[in-house]
Amino acid sequence: MSESRVFITRRIPDAGLALLRAAGVRLEICQRVEEAGVTREQLLAGVRGCDVLLPLLTEPIDPEVLAANDRLLGVAQMAVGYNNVDVARDGLGIPVSNTPGVLTETTADCTWAMLLAVARCVPQAHNYMVGGRYKLWGPNLFLGGDVGTGASGRRKVLGIVGYGRIGQAVAKRSIGFDMDVLAFDPFNRRAIEDDPLATWAELPELLAKSDFVTLHTPLTPETHHLVGAPELRQMQKTAYLVNAARGPVVDEKRWWCAARAVDRRRRARRVRDRAAAEYQPLWNLENVIHQPHVAGNSVQYHDKIVDVFVENLTRYLENRPLLNRVLGPSGARSAATGFPANSASSVRRSKQPSSWATVARSRSSE
Repeated sequence: MSESRVFITRRIPDAGLALLRAAGVRLEICQRVEEAGVTREQLLAGVRGCDVLLPLLTEPIDPEVLAANDRLLGVAQMAVGYNNVDVARDGLGIPVSNTPGVLTETTADCTWAMLLAVARCVPQAHNYMVGGRYKLWGPNLFLGGDVGTGASGRRKVLGIVGYGRIGQAVAKRSIGFDMDVLAFDPFNRRAIEDDPLATWAELPELLAKSDFVTLHTPLTPETHHLVGAPELRQMQKTAYLVNAARGPVVDEKRWWCAARAVDRRRRARRVRDRAAAEYQPLWNLENVIHQPHVAGNSVQYHDKIVDVFVENLTRYLENRPLLNRVLGPSGARSAATGFPANSASSVRRSKQPSSWATVARSRSSE
Protein backbone atom coordinates (compact mmCIF):
# COMPACT_ATOMS: atom_id res chain seq x y z
CA MET A 1 0.00 0.00 0.00
CA SER A 2 3.08 2.24 0.11
CA GLU A 3 2.41 3.59 -3.39
CA SER A 4 -1.20 4.55 -2.67
CA ARG A 5 -1.94 8.25 -2.57
CA VAL A 6 -4.95 9.54 -0.66
CA PHE A 7 -6.31 13.07 -0.87
CA ILE A 8 -8.18 14.19 2.26
CA THR A 9 -10.31 17.26 1.68
CA ARG A 10 -10.32 18.42 5.31
CA ARG A 11 -7.90 17.79 8.13
CA ILE A 12 -9.08 15.01 10.42
CA PRO A 13 -7.88 14.47 14.03
CA ASP A 14 -4.21 13.57 14.41
CA ALA A 15 -5.01 10.10 15.75
CA GLY A 16 -6.73 9.25 12.49
CA LEU A 17 -3.86 10.58 10.42
CA ALA A 18 -1.43 8.49 12.45
CA LEU A 19 -3.43 5.34 11.71
CA LEU A 20 -3.37 6.09 8.00
CA ARG A 21 0.36 6.76 7.97
CA ALA A 22 1.00 3.58 9.95
CA ALA A 23 -0.79 1.70 7.17
CA GLY A 24 1.74 3.05 4.68
CA VAL A 25 -0.57 5.55 3.01
CA ARG A 26 0.87 8.61 1.32
CA LEU A 27 -1.36 11.48 2.40
CA GLU A 28 -2.14 14.81 0.86
CA ILE A 29 -4.25 16.96 3.15
CA CYS A 30 -5.86 20.18 2.07
CA GLN A 31 -4.75 22.71 4.66
CA ARG A 32 -7.58 25.17 5.07
CA VAL A 33 -9.11 26.95 8.01
CA GLU A 34 -11.90 24.83 9.44
CA GLU A 35 -14.72 27.24 8.64
CA ALA A 36 -13.73 27.83 5.02
CA GLY A 37 -13.36 24.29 3.73
CA VAL A 38 -11.65 23.29 0.51
CA THR A 39 -11.94 25.51 -2.55
CA ARG A 40 -13.08 24.15 -5.89
CA GLU A 41 -9.62 24.62 -7.35
CA GLN A 42 -7.97 22.78 -4.46
CA LEU A 43 -10.45 19.94 -4.72
CA LEU A 44 -9.84 19.43 -8.44
CA ALA A 45 -6.08 19.65 -8.03
CA GLY A 46 -6.11 17.14 -5.20
CA VAL A 47 -8.23 14.64 -7.12
CA ARG A 48 -5.92 14.75 -10.14
CA GLY A 49 -3.00 13.44 -8.12
CA CYS A 50 -4.59 10.77 -5.94
CA ASP A 51 -5.53 7.12 -6.11
CA VAL A 52 -8.38 7.37 -3.61
CA LEU A 53 -10.38 10.44 -2.61
CA LEU A 54 -11.44 10.78 1.03
CA PRO A 55 -14.02 13.58 1.14
CA LEU A 56 -16.14 14.82 3.98
CA LEU A 57 -19.82 15.61 3.60
CA THR A 58 -19.08 19.31 3.01
CA GLU A 59 -17.53 18.79 -0.43
CA PRO A 60 -19.66 18.32 -3.57
CA ILE A 61 -18.17 15.34 -5.40
CA ASP A 62 -19.86 15.80 -8.76
CA PRO A 63 -19.08 14.48 -12.27
CA GLU A 64 -16.51 17.21 -12.95
CA VAL A 65 -14.54 16.27 -9.84
CA LEU A 66 -14.66 12.56 -10.60
CA ALA A 67 -13.76 13.06 -14.26
CA ALA A 68 -10.65 15.03 -13.28
CA ASN A 69 -8.74 11.78 -12.74
CA ASP A 70 -9.35 8.84 -15.07
CA ARG A 71 -7.18 6.65 -12.81
CA LEU A 72 -9.25 7.31 -9.68
CA LEU A 73 -9.78 4.00 -7.89
CA GLY A 74 -12.64 5.13 -5.71
CA VAL A 75 -14.25 7.57 -3.31
CA ALA A 76 -14.27 6.67 0.37
CA GLN A 77 -16.80 9.00 1.96
CA MET A 78 -15.89 9.73 5.58
CA ALA A 79 -19.52 9.73 6.70
CA VAL A 80 -22.66 7.65 6.68
CA GLY A 81 -24.62 10.06 4.48
CA TYR A 82 -23.46 10.49 0.90
CA ASN A 83 -25.84 13.01 -0.67
CA ASN A 84 -22.79 15.13 -1.57
CA VAL A 85 -21.38 12.37 -3.83
CA ASP A 86 -22.64 11.68 -7.34
CA VAL A 87 -23.12 7.96 -6.82
CA ALA A 88 -24.31 7.65 -10.41
CA ARG A 89 -20.62 7.46 -11.32
CA ASP A 90 -20.49 4.13 -9.51
CA GLY A 91 -21.92 2.55 -12.63
CA LEU A 92 -19.09 4.04 -14.70
CA GLY A 93 -16.40 2.24 -12.73
CA ILE A 94 -15.72 4.58 -9.81
CA PRO A 95 -16.90 2.82 -6.66
CA VAL A 96 -18.14 4.85 -3.72
CA SER A 97 -18.08 3.63 -0.13
CA ASN A 98 -19.26 5.09 3.15
CA THR A 99 -19.01 4.19 6.83
CA PRO A 100 -22.36 2.90 8.11
CA GLY A 101 -22.62 1.71 11.68
CA VAL A 102 -19.72 3.83 12.89
CA LEU A 103 -21.94 6.75 13.86
CA THR A 104 -24.93 4.84 15.14
CA GLU A 105 -24.46 5.02 18.89
CA THR A 106 -22.85 8.45 18.87
CA THR A 107 -25.67 9.97 16.82
CA ALA A 108 -28.34 8.29 18.94
CA ASP A 109 -26.72 9.75 22.06
CA CYS A 110 -26.74 13.20 20.49
CA THR A 111 -30.38 12.85 19.44
CA TRP A 112 -31.34 12.16 23.04
CA ALA A 113 -29.17 15.02 24.26
CA MET A 114 -31.09 17.37 21.98
CA LEU A 115 -34.44 15.88 22.96
CA LEU A 116 -33.77 16.32 26.67
CA ALA A 117 -32.27 19.77 26.19
CA VAL A 118 -35.24 21.11 24.26
CA ALA A 119 -37.79 19.50 26.58
CA ARG A 120 -36.20 20.86 29.76
CA CYS A 121 -35.10 24.25 28.36
CA VAL A 122 -31.44 23.53 29.14
CA PRO A 123 -29.82 26.04 26.73
CA GLN A 124 -32.26 28.78 27.71
CA ALA A 125 -31.62 28.20 31.41
CA HIS A 126 -27.87 28.20 30.82
CA ASN A 127 -27.99 31.50 28.95
CA TYR A 128 -30.20 32.94 31.68
CA MET A 129 -27.61 32.02 34.31
CA VAL A 130 -24.47 33.17 32.50
CA GLY A 131 -26.24 36.37 31.49
CA GLY A 132 -26.58 37.27 35.16
CA ARG A 133 -30.37 37.36 35.05
CA TYR A 134 -31.09 34.70 37.68
CA LYS A 135 -31.96 36.24 41.05
CA LEU A 136 -34.48 33.96 42.73
CA TRP A 137 -36.18 30.64 42.01
CA GLY A 138 -39.80 30.85 40.87
CA PRO A 139 -42.43 28.19 40.08
CA ASN A 140 -42.84 29.42 36.50
CA LEU A 141 -39.14 29.58 35.68
CA PHE A 142 -38.38 27.62 32.49
CA LEU A 143 -41.30 25.23 32.63
CA GLY A 144 -40.31 22.20 30.64
CA GLY A 145 -42.02 19.01 29.63
CA ASP A 146 -41.61 15.60 31.24
CA VAL A 147 -39.87 13.05 29.05
CA GLY A 148 -40.68 10.12 31.30
CA THR A 149 -44.02 9.50 32.97
CA GLY A 150 -43.45 12.41 35.35
CA ALA A 151 -46.11 13.67 37.73
CA SER A 152 -48.93 12.75 35.36
CA GLY A 153 -48.00 9.08 35.33
CA ARG A 154 -48.74 8.96 31.59
CA ARG A 155 -46.36 7.12 29.30
CA LYS A 156 -45.08 9.50 26.63
CA VAL A 157 -45.04 8.53 22.97
CA LEU A 158 -41.83 8.78 20.96
CA GLY A 159 -42.33 8.87 17.19
CA ILE A 160 -39.31 7.84 15.12
CA VAL A 161 -39.29 8.63 11.39
CA GLY A 162 -36.62 6.50 9.74
CA TYR A 163 -35.99 3.21 11.51
CA GLY A 164 -32.53 2.23 10.35
CA ARG A 165 -29.57 1.71 12.66
CA ILE A 166 -29.80 5.14 14.26
CA GLY A 167 -33.57 5.11 14.62
CA GLN A 168 -33.41 1.72 16.32
CA ALA A 169 -30.64 2.91 18.66
CA VAL A 170 -32.79 5.92 19.59
CA ALA A 171 -35.67 3.55 20.38
CA LYS A 172 -33.48 1.46 22.69
CA ARG A 173 -32.63 4.53 24.73
CA SER A 174 -36.32 5.19 25.32
CA ILE A 175 -36.55 2.17 27.64
CA GLY A 176 -35.16 4.16 30.55
CA PHE A 177 -37.92 6.72 30.13
CA ASP A 178 -40.70 4.13 29.98
CA MET A 179 -41.97 5.44 26.65
CA ASP A 180 -44.15 3.94 23.93
CA VAL A 181 -42.48 4.04 20.51
CA LEU A 182 -44.19 4.54 17.15
CA ALA A 183 -42.02 4.16 14.06
CA PHE A 184 -42.39 4.83 10.35
CA ASP A 185 -39.99 3.71 7.64
CA PRO A 186 -41.23 2.52 4.24
CA PHE A 187 -38.21 0.27 3.77
CA ASN A 188 -38.02 -1.18 7.26
CA ARG A 189 -41.60 -2.06 8.08
CA ARG A 190 -40.68 -5.68 8.82
CA ALA A 191 -37.95 -4.54 11.21
CA ILE A 192 -40.46 -2.34 13.02
CA GLU A 193 -43.08 -5.06 13.24
CA ASP A 194 -40.49 -7.54 14.55
CA ASP A 195 -39.10 -5.11 17.13
CA PRO A 196 -40.78 -5.42 20.55
CA LEU A 197 -39.77 -1.83 21.31
CA ALA A 198 -41.73 -0.24 18.46
CA THR A 199 -45.14 -0.22 16.82
CA TRP A 200 -45.59 0.52 13.12
CA ALA A 201 -47.59 3.67 12.31
CA GLU A 202 -48.15 5.56 9.10
CA LEU A 203 -46.64 9.03 9.16
CA PRO A 204 -49.88 10.99 9.83
CA GLU A 205 -50.78 8.71 12.75
CA LEU A 206 -47.27 8.92 14.17
CA LEU A 207 -47.28 12.71 14.04
CA ALA A 208 -50.73 12.98 15.62
CA LYS A 209 -50.02 10.65 18.53
CA SER A 210 -46.40 11.45 19.43
CA ASP A 211 -45.23 13.69 22.25
CA PHE A 212 -41.73 13.67 20.74
CA VAL A 213 -40.82 13.16 17.08
CA THR A 214 -37.27 12.44 15.89
CA LEU A 215 -36.22 12.39 12.23
CA HIS A 216 -33.56 10.01 10.89
CA THR A 217 -34.13 9.79 7.13
CA PRO A 218 -31.54 10.30 4.39
CA LEU A 219 -31.87 13.39 2.22
CA THR A 220 -33.27 12.38 -1.17
CA PRO A 221 -35.58 14.17 -3.58
CA GLU A 222 -38.45 12.28 -1.95
CA THR A 223 -37.55 13.25 1.61
CA HIS A 224 -36.80 16.90 0.84
CA HIS A 225 -39.27 18.86 3.01
CA LEU A 226 -40.77 15.58 4.20
CA VAL A 227 -42.02 17.55 7.19
CA GLY A 228 -43.81 20.66 5.99
CA ALA A 229 -46.90 22.64 6.88
CA PRO A 230 -49.36 19.69 6.67
CA GLU A 231 -47.19 17.53 8.91
CA LEU A 232 -46.62 20.28 11.45
CA ARG A 233 -50.37 20.82 11.66
CA GLN A 234 -50.85 17.12 12.36
CA MET A 235 -48.59 17.27 15.41
CA GLN A 236 -49.87 17.96 18.90
CA LYS A 237 -49.47 21.56 19.97
CA THR A 238 -47.37 20.44 22.95
CA ALA A 239 -45.15 18.13 20.88
CA TYR A 240 -41.40 18.40 20.40
CA LEU A 241 -39.62 17.88 17.08
CA VAL A 242 -35.96 16.85 16.82
CA ASN A 243 -34.48 16.93 13.32
CA ALA A 244 -31.51 14.58 13.57
CA ALA A 245 -31.38 14.24 9.77
CA ARG A 246 -30.23 16.67 7.09
CA GLY A 247 -31.68 20.15 7.49
CA PRO A 248 -33.83 20.21 4.31
CA VAL A 249 -35.80 17.15 5.46
CA VAL A 250 -37.86 19.82 7.25
CA ASP A 251 -39.34 22.85 5.51
CA GLU A 252 -37.73 25.34 7.85
CA LYS A 253 -39.85 28.28 6.73
CA ARG A 254 -42.95 26.36 7.81
CA TRP A 255 -41.12 25.23 10.93
CA TRP A 256 -40.40 28.84 11.81
CA CYS A 257 -44.06 29.78 11.33
CA ALA A 258 -45.25 26.89 13.49
CA ALA A 259 -42.69 27.44 16.24
CA ARG A 260 -43.44 31.16 16.35
CA ALA A 261 -47.20 30.58 16.53
CA VAL A 262 -47.11 27.84 19.18
CA ASP A 263 -44.70 28.74 21.95
CA ARG A 264 -44.90 25.39 23.72
CA ARG A 265 -44.10 23.35 20.62
CA ARG A 266 -40.37 23.33 21.01
CA ARG A 267 -37.90 22.27 18.36
CA ALA A 268 -34.38 21.02 18.19
CA ARG A 269 -32.45 21.12 14.98
CA ARG A 270 -28.99 20.30 13.74
CA VAL A 271 -27.55 22.69 11.18
CA ARG A 272 -26.59 20.77 8.06
CA ASP A 273 -26.12 23.32 5.31
CA ARG A 274 -23.48 25.96 4.82
CA ALA A 275 -26.12 28.47 3.69
CA ALA A 276 -26.48 29.74 7.25
CA ALA A 277 -28.59 32.72 6.26
CA GLU A 278 -31.43 30.33 5.46
CA TYR A 279 -31.75 29.48 9.13
CA GLN A 280 -31.39 32.89 10.74
CA PRO A 281 -35.11 33.44 11.44
CA LEU A 282 -35.10 30.29 13.57
CA TRP A 283 -32.14 31.52 15.59
CA ASN A 284 -34.23 34.26 17.16
CA LEU A 285 -36.89 31.93 18.59
CA GLU A 286 -36.64 30.97 22.25
CA ASN A 287 -38.35 27.63 21.70
CA VAL A 288 -35.85 26.38 19.09
CA ILE A 289 -32.36 25.13 19.92
CA HIS A 290 -29.61 24.56 17.40
CA GLN A 291 -26.52 22.45 16.91
CA PRO A 292 -23.95 22.30 14.11
CA HIS A 293 -23.07 19.02 12.43
CA VAL A 294 -21.27 17.50 15.42
CA ALA A 295 -23.39 14.48 16.36
CA GLY A 296 -20.62 12.13 15.26
CA ASN A 297 -17.71 14.11 16.64
CA SER A 298 -16.50 11.79 19.35
CA VAL A 299 -12.90 10.66 19.81
CA GLN A 300 -13.90 7.02 19.43
CA TYR A 301 -15.76 7.76 16.20
CA HIS A 302 -12.68 9.07 14.40
CA ASP A 303 -10.61 6.04 15.38
CA LYS A 304 -13.25 3.64 14.10
CA ILE A 305 -13.98 5.48 10.89
CA VAL A 306 -10.30 5.48 9.95
CA ASP A 307 -10.14 1.72 10.61
CA VAL A 308 -13.00 1.26 8.13
CA PHE A 309 -11.31 3.51 5.59
CA VAL A 310 -7.96 1.69 5.82
CA GLU A 311 -9.70 -1.64 5.25
CA ASN A 312 -11.60 -0.26 2.26
CA LEU A 313 -8.45 1.34 0.88
CA THR A 314 -6.78 -2.07 0.90
CA ARG A 315 -9.78 -3.48 -0.92
CA TYR A 316 -9.72 -0.69 -3.49
CA LEU A 317 -6.08 -1.39 -4.31
CA GLU A 318 -6.52 -5.18 -4.38
CA ASN A 319 -9.73 -4.96 -6.43
CA ARG A 320 -11.75 -6.79 -3.76
CA PRO A 321 -15.38 -6.10 -2.78
CA LEU A 322 -15.74 -3.09 -0.51
CA LEU A 323 -17.12 -3.24 2.99
CA ASN A 324 -19.81 -0.66 2.32
CA ARG A 325 -20.30 0.08 -1.35
CA VAL A 326 -22.99 2.64 -2.11
CA LEU A 327 -25.15 1.60 -5.03
CA GLY A 328 -26.10 3.91 -7.88
CA PRO A 329 -29.61 5.37 -8.32
CA SER A 330 -31.13 2.34 -10.03
CA GLY A 331 -33.79 1.77 -7.42
CA ALA A 332 -31.58 -0.52 -5.34
CA ARG A 333 -31.13 0.15 -1.67
CA SER A 334 -27.93 1.41 -0.19
CA ALA A 335 -26.23 -1.16 2.00
CA ALA A 336 -25.68 1.69 4.42
CA THR A 337 -29.15 2.92 5.13
CA GLY A 338 -31.81 0.67 3.70
CA PHE A 339 -33.20 3.64 1.79
CA PRO A 340 -32.97 4.10 -1.97
CA ALA A 341 -29.57 5.26 -3.15
CA ASN A 342 -29.58 8.84 -4.38
CA SER A 343 -27.48 11.21 -6.42
CA ALA A 344 -25.68 14.04 -4.73
CA SER A 345 -27.31 16.48 -7.11
CA SER A 346 -30.55 15.93 -5.15
CA VAL A 347 -32.53 16.25 -8.37
CA ARG A 348 -32.00 12.92 -10.11
CA ARG A 349 -34.75 10.51 -9.18
CA SER A 350 -34.55 6.75 -8.99
CA LYS A 351 -35.92 5.02 -12.08
CA GLN A 352 -38.20 2.92 -9.92
CA PRO A 353 -40.47 4.83 -7.53
CA SER A 354 -39.75 4.37 -3.85
CA SER A 355 -42.08 4.37 -0.90
CA TRP A 356 -40.69 7.77 0.07
CA ALA A 357 -41.88 8.94 -3.35
CA THR A 358 -45.33 7.63 -2.43
CA VAL A 359 -45.21 9.71 0.75
CA ALA A 360 -44.15 12.76 -1.26
CA ARG A 361 -47.00 12.31 -3.75
CA SER A 362 -49.48 11.89 -0.91
CA ARG A 363 -48.31 15.14 0.64
CA SER A 364 -48.46 17.07 -2.64
CA SER A 365 -52.11 16.08 -3.13
CA GLU A 366 -53.19 17.64 0.17
